[in-house]
Amino acid sequence: MTNLIVAINNSVDDLPYGTSGVDWIDLSLSNDYLIFSNGSLTVADGKLIPSSSDLNQAGVIISEVAKVIVPKYFLADISDGILKEIKNAGNQNKRYVFAFDFDGETSSEPVLEIWDNANLNSIDLDSLGAGDESASWFWGITTTTALPGAIWIGDSPLVGHRLAGSAENYFLWLNNGLGALATAKTLYCQLKIIIPVNIGIAGLNQPCICIKYTSI
Repeated sequence: MTNLIVAINNSVDDLPYGTSGVDWIDLSLSNDYLIFSNGSLTVADGKLIPSSSDLNQAGVIISEVAKVIVPKYFLADISDGILKEIKNAGNQNKRYVFAFDFDGETSSEPVLEIWDNANLNSIDLDSLGAGDESASWFWGITTTTALPGAIWIGDSPLVGHRLAGSAENYFLWLNNGLGALATAKTLYCQLKIIIPVNIGIAGLNQPCICIKYTSI
């Protein structure tokens, strides 16, 4: 059975998982969660896990004239009780941001999908396009083999995919389409959220980001 560790880079150093001195943090998948926010004095790196009120006050403000790229990405580290910013995430040409460390071979290529529930059977959240994958706010690009490049930057990236469900082109092949893993390997991706112009929707969205693979 091949095991998976999911980790986030809490450092500004764009260096691989396991590099000495780089603050990679392994997630507790049954407890920890991600927060996407505008940030504030209380919703910030090293601060206590925020309340709902704190999160509301730090919510991203929708624009009537332009798309809005969510600027801050955090891990809510429940064991430590604090937020840890994923400092290279989002609208940045950074490679080593989200890591997926496999300790052995797999019989299928690992993929990253985003759904609106843990049953992985619908994409009805507004942020996932309210059932329309092509309207999802979530964007991702596999960075296992290379940086995303300058064309990842901006509110209309020329690389990457909108992410929602499992339809072709709306998920990430984490091994860059090279197939199943023949040995232990760490895979990487970059993610960002782009909110459409004057979307007219407010509220909390809680999608489920999952990694699917089969092992021998």
